[in-house]
Amino acid sequence: MTTPQTPFYLIDRARLAANMAKMDRLRERSGARTLLALKCFATWSVFDQMAQSMDGTTSSSLNELRLGRETFAGEAHAYSVAWADHEIDEAVGYADKIIFNSLGQLDRFADRAQGIARGLRLNPRFSTSGFDLADPARPFSRLGEWDRARLDRALDRISGVMIHYNCENRDFDLFSGQLDRIESEFGGFLEKLDWVSLGGGIHFTGEGYPLDALADRLRAFADRFGVQVYLEPGEASITGTTTLEVTVLDILDTGKQVAVVDSSVEAHMLDLLIYRENAKLPQDGAHAYQIAGQSCLAGDIFGDARFPAPLKIGDRISVQDAAGYTMVKKNWFNGVAMPAICIRELDGTITTVRSFGYDDFRASLS
Repeated sequence: MTTPQTPFYLIDRARLAANMAKMDRLRERSGARTLLALKCFATWSVFDQMAQSMDGTTSSSLNELRLGRETFAGEAHAYSVAWADHEIDEAVGYADKIIFNSLGQLDRFADRAQGIARGLRLNPRFSTSGFDLADPARPFSRLGEWDRARLDRALDRISGVMIHYNCENRDFDLFSGQLDRIESEFGGFLEKLDWVSLGGGIHFTGEGYPLDALADRLRAFADRFGVQVYLEPGEASITGTTTLEVTVLDILDTGKQVAVVDSSVEAHMLDLLIYRENAKLPQDGAHAYQIAGQSCLAGDIFGDARFPAPLKIGDRISVQDAAGYTMVKKNWFNGVAMPAICIRELDGTITTVRSFGYDDFRASLS
């Protein structure tokens, strides 16, 4: 078996299968349907496997919507913060359900979407996000309607709502308590609907998460209001499944040992830079190194790592959890070589499903 040239993303089907087994268990016990959030992960070469354990996709743009319709079996939910006039007819043609962000968008496009199920985004005005940048309930948020009178005005044209208020929430009690609050504040409205999406951001595939408790809570919510519940897992679907494989190109002593690798945080794991987080790197051993990217950005730093032996030029390093909000954001900053996309099959072989070269870099510009 030939080892691919680094850098490359490596998706492990066995790890993905473990997440999908939890997905199956949640769906069966709760009755909820799960939709892959393409804004987080859209590498369609493994959709054949994921579609066996999920009910479809949810999107944030016309391009994502079309991708979901063309590559993933099941339902295609269409959402956008704002649909453009030239997009709406094409979107309706791909979607099973279309979710409008505001009453204004619903007023504008409801007639053109009357052939499919229509929904509205409900903003409960609270969330589990610890980052203002990503908080859908931040002050003056544009993400959804919250005023009960405005919501009631939509009832004759919608059959459901989407409520996205969790962000990497590993705390079941917090989830349940906030769902109690939604039931209390919006229950009279929810009971008039056919379906409710509770969005994504629930870390139910994480180690030790009380999956059965979550399933039972979702079942109780569905039974109380007589609705079909949807979840929109992104990171929960692919957490722990993918690495970014990189090679050490140089080792410097700058007062600390720095290993420069053939990848870039800004180009290949941009979410880490946005949220000022470190990559998940090896931490076993007495030999400490800062792992740095190949671009000219001074702060292009993956983070600190430890190894059992001194690093050498040519050594390979695996950066963990390199799927969610990374592959969808990769870019050509500095023209750094774009990672190939590879899959470790269930029999252990590695398949390269996409590689990138100069022609791709050139074609991304004009």
